[in-house]
Amino acid sequence: MRSRIAPLLLVPLLCVAPSPSRADTDVPPSVNATWMTVLLNGRKVGHEEIQREQHGNTVITTQTLVMDIERNHKRVPYINVSRNVEAADGTPISFTMTTTLSAHETKVEGTRLPDGKLELVNTAGGTDRHAITEWPSGALLVEGERQAMQSAVPYPGMHYHLLVYNQASQEAMDLAVEVIGNERVNLPDGVETLSHQRETLRGIDSTQSVDLWLDAQGNIRKGSLSMLGRPLDMVACSEACAAAPTQSLDMMDSALVDSPRAITPEMLADFLSYRVRVTNKLIGKPFIATDEQSVADLGNGEWQINVYRGFINAQSPPTPADTEPNTWLQSDAPEIQELAALAAGNTSSTLHTMGNLNSFVSGYLKQRGLDIGYASALEVARDRRGNCAEFAVLLAAMARARDIPARVVVGMLYTDRYDNKVRVFVPHAWVIAWVGGRWRSFDPAALHFDSGHIALDVGDGNPWHFFNAANEFGSIEISTVHTFGEIYDIPLMDISVGGAGGSGGGAR
Repeated sequence: MRSRIAPLLLVPLLCVAPSPSRADTDVPPSVNATWMTVLLNGRKVGHEEIQREQHGNTVITTQTLVMDIERNHKRVPYINVSRNVEAADGTPISFTMTTTLSAHETKVEGTRLPDGKLELVNTAGGTDRHAITEWPSGALLVEGERQAMQSAVPYPGMHYHLLVYNQASQEAMDLAVEVIGNERVNLPDGVETLSHQRETLRGIDSTQSVDLWLDAQGNIRKGSLSMLGRPLDMVACSEACAAAPTQSLDMMDSALVDSPRAITPEMLADFLSYRVRVTNKLIGKPFIATDEQSVADLGNGEWQINVYRGFINAQSPPTPADTEPNTWLQSDAPEIQELAALAAGNTSSTLHTMGNLNSFVSGYLKQRGLDIGYASALEVARDRRGNCAEFAVLLAAMARARDIPARVVVGMLYTDRYDNKVRVFVPHAWVIAWVGGRWRSFDPAALHFDSGHIALDVGDGNPWHFFNAANEFGSIEISTVHTFGEIYDIPLMDISVGGAGGSGGGAR
């Protein structure tokens, strides 16, 4: 699994509210507000309002991020509201984060218990899931982060670490921080002298860096990172500046990857070898090996991806978590259980069961649309609409409801035409299930799996993995596509798509 920062989910972490003077603890509660404008490649795509309240020894920071995302020519508001409650010394007390993408709202609530543990409540699809976990020792929320960064401002050249709790992934991130030094920074309301600090998250697969510019109190006045291969900036300014009209962020158009050639159905039914260049050198491992895909690092950002009709046993066997319900795959919900039983029928094998489930989900969603956002399996079962992500989470949940280990894969899919583009790879999601002692792909949105699928990440249905992988699209360039026959000078045989090594639309 990957632990990279997902840009849309990281943005609230960039914004730390203004700190009060030390005398604030002796005066009545006060509210300080900061506004920031959000720019992608210089285009205004959103804003954030940050409020900080201090009530005696308690600090409450509320951050409201609003972005306008366009998907398939439909504007979808992305709203993320994070509320952090901490002691005046930065000790975490509780937090909530509510995310709205179109009609669907998800929420996570965390409370530190008297014994120091963390009580988590995740809400999606109208259902709550409770869990008690260990609080990562030393992990900070926004006020604790501000204080730590403030203490480093006077020391250019200093290197230190921050352990910051990420509410989206619900894990602590160990950030290496470098104090670069004071710089004069042009902001919309004037020039300020700010401390430039760089946060770096180094994972097994990649490195993600965020550049921050802070005032003497540790308040972030500007933050910059890369999103879809373009600079994303959050800059402090007046309320009027932040609230100015925005341009929508076309996620799909920014994520399309050109194919160097047309790929025929006969080619998609066979082995394909891709030569790929990843321009973002911080992404150490942009692709995953699966039981149908091998990955070779050729050096200098070049990769060879082979997608097979057969199986190569590249992945480890399932774990107990692969059959358990979670916030996004509510396989224990009666509605999911009933659908899975209906769809499975009286089959005697796991392969036939998955084939039947795949066929059922393919026809179950009556309305397709990219404006759905990202819905949980239970919401999809009730609404019967969505795109590839909704197809995938519903199929994965139904598989788990039948005790079949299943995961959600995020990657790219070849299509001859998307909107006004031709011969492109588009962001896509599908399912792998443990069938016959190996992981096998099933794609209810495309009806079948073929070698036009390139896998980037795999997870448990949490949108964290989806947004994680989405940041790679702006850095991917496919230079060549070859069949087995072209590589070894063998004529391409006419093999039907239904015979591909992954699953077809029905039972076999």
